[in-house]
Amino acid sequence: MTAADDSTNPTPAPLPGAATRADLFVFLDKLGISHRTVEHPPIFTVEEGRELKKQWPGGHSKNLFVKDKRGTLFLAIALSDTRVDLVGLGKRLSAKGRLSFGKPDLMTETLGVIPGAVTPFTLMNESAKAVTTVILDTALLAADPVWFHPLENNASTAISAKDLVSFVKECGFAPEIIDLANPLDLDEG
Repeated sequence: MTAADDSTNPTPAPLPGAATRADLFVFLDKLGISHRTVEHPPIFTVEEGRELKKQWPGGHSKNLFVKDKRGTLFLAIALSDTRVDLVGLGKRLSAKGRLSFGKPDLMTETLGVIPGAVTPFTLMNESAKAVTTVILDTALLAADPVWFHPLENNASTAISAKDLVSFVKECGFAPEIIDLANPLDLDEG
């Protein structure tokens, strides 16, 4: 179910070759994934959206596009309140050197979205195949529903945590489920 469009909240132009919000909803429907979308002003950071998102129960995310010194690309999808241990995550993933955030142009080229709109839904884009590993935070998967931008940062879409895992797999990735606050803890389940 999608909230009515808000004329004060224009839809950004899609990036060439990238999936649109409409494409995402068709894909979710094809997979039998129930979804609900709420329109809101553009949100670029977790902190910007914190107060607004309090009204929508469930787990809100932060999505980290990171790379190692070899240029290996990773997408870590965490609960917004998780203090992600990037050093530990790099060790857990056997990354070469420290993980660092990918530059905005590399992120846009790879994921097909602008900074502030990163979401696991970008994995449906063919260009996202450049991402080697997708990591899902155990804390996020404990929430229901989980919320992400629908390829644009002027709305948020809720799906179940179970359906998030299914979506990532349907996009061709085998997600690693890791406690992103304690990535070296191998007993997270």
